[in-house]
Parts: sequence; C-alpha cells; structure tokens
Amino acid sequence: MKERELLRLEGVKKSFGDVCVLKGIDLSVNEGEFITILGSSGCGKTTLLRIIAGLEDIDEGSLYLNGMEVSKTEPNKRNVPMVFQNYALFPHMNVESNIGYSLRLRRTDREVIRRAVSEVLELVQLSGYEKRRPNELSGGQRQRVAVARALINRPSILLLDEPLGALDLQLRRQMQMELKRLQEQLKITFIYITHDQEEALSMSDRIAVMRNGVFEQIGTATEIYNKPETSYVARFVGDANIIKNDNEFLAIRSEHIEISPVEGSLTGPGGAEGCLRARIIARSFVGGRILLTAKVENGDEITAWLQGMDNTYHTGMDVLLGWAPGNAVPVINTD
Repeated sequence: MKERELLRLEGVKKSFGDVCVLKGIDLSVNEGEFITILGSSGCGKTTLLRIIAGLEDIDEGSLYLNGMEVSKTEPNKRNVPMVFQNYALFPHMNVESNIGYSLRLRRTDREVIRRAVSEVLELVQLSGYEKRRPNELSGGQRQRVAVARALINRPSILLLDEPLGALDLQLRRQMQMELKRLQEQLKITFIYITHDQEEALSMSDRIAVMRNGVFEQIGTATEIYNKPETSYVARFVGDANIIKNDNEFLAIRSEHIEISPVEGSLTGPGGAEGCLRARIIARSFVGGRILLTAKVENGDEITAWLQGMDNTYHTGMDVLLGWAPGNAVPVINTD
C-alpha cells in the first residue's frame, strides 16, 4: 500500500532580526508516521514545530497540509495541535474542563463534550480522573491530560515539543512506551521534537537530525545509527569516534573499537584493521560497562566500551586499538 503524504515543507526559512533560525527546510511527512526532529538547544526545532502549527509565520518557502498550501492559514483552521513540555493546563479547571475546553469554545452540546472527554480519557488510561485538578495529578498524569486535550478534536497530526523533558528517567521511559502505543493505536501522525537521542531512537519511524537551522540527515533509527552521513550525526547520535584514515574520515562506534595489550593482537569479525597505538587516560564504570578513553600519538582521543567489570585495562596502560572493516563508516566532516 502506497504511503500518503500528509505534510510537506519546501524551502522554509525563518529569521528573528539578524538571526537566521531556519535556513531552507525541506521535509515530507506521511500519514500515520512517527517522525522525530532531533537536535540540541537552539538548532531551530521548536521554531519549525511552531511554524507547522501556525504559531509563527515563515519568511520564505511553502507549507502544504493534505496537499493544500497553508502557510497563511490561521492556527485554529489547521487542526494541528501542539503539546508543550510544561503541559499548559488551566490550574483552576478540573481534568474534564481542561480537555473539553476547545469544544466548549465551539458551543458544542454538553453531552457530546462529556462523551468525547470520556473517550479520550480512556485512550490515555485516565478514566475516573475527570474531577481532579492539575495540582492533584502526577507529572505523568498531567502529561496524559495534555495529550488528551490535543486529541479530542481528532487531529491528523499531533505536534509534541519535548513533552517528557520535565519527567524523571523512569517515568519518561514509561511515557515513551505509552505515547508510541497511542500513536500506533490511533494511527495519527506524530511530529516529536527532543534533544534526547535515546528517546528518538526508541520511538521513531524516522529521525531528522537538525543542526543550526538545517537537517544534517533524515532516515530510520537504524540508518541514522549505523550509517551516519556526517561526523556531527555520528557523534550526536550514540558514541562514535571520528578517525582520519587515508584522506577520508571514518566513524566507528565506541562499542566496535577492539582493544588489546601492546604485546597482544587484535581479533574480531573479519579481522581488525587500522591498528593504532594509544595510552589509556581515563576509565569509568557506566551502566554495567567500562568506558575507556585512550589518547593516540597525534593527540586524538578514542573511546571504547568493555562489557562487565573487566580489570585488564587501567589508566596509563599502552594498548592497541582497531576495528573490523565493516564497522567503519565514511562520513563527511562537518565539525
């Protein structure tokens, strides 16, 4: 079945004063897709989301929704709601009133609103919470109310601006699973922005890595992780070493760096290549693994992961570093 394009941006540019925030964005989003805009603070991702929602005008370019150019269309006529990190709930209203607010503005029948609120609360697994106020809810529950409020008008696209940033790690991971379940159940297009690479990799159908107002790479999580196109993408998404080799730059994930004592030899699938001599300058225990940092003769630092509590390698030790041929990916140096 052919995928249907729901949203398209062509050459979108946006400046605030003398600062160019978006430098010509091209993006196509399909119906039912979960796409994440991944980038560090200040890269332009929130501005892009606000443009899609109609909360910011564009300076140049076009924005198409369902095949229609909507760059001048008012936000309330796009039906592209946005969920914010701070939830933006009305503190004086209970859950039912917060969720049904937009329907009341349209003078929708009271019983229709009640049924619609009940349906979306069931979707976000908060049935029975209608009469509670925001200050009586946990962070995760407030987030679900914000999502329910956005879903009550049955949008074709839902925009989420770092919605889990205020939650602790355990709750954030739980909510990641809940949001993905909801998106798959409703088959609504989610456009999600975050600076958290783990969040992007675990939730997305596609990821658009953004830097300084442009996309460095757009692809599936597997493509972004295993086949980064630039040195920035390789380093921003996962741990990668950039090594200059025969007039080209190679990206090698830290978990693919092979290490052995100087008097030993490197082994691995396909045999190791690019053998480098280095000295270990740092060792730390992270999440059940050992992270080693070694400095090679030209001063570059290379990181390597060891599984478990391996005490073979210590700070100050001279080692050999290498990698299997298939684990070195040529990249464009954009650092």
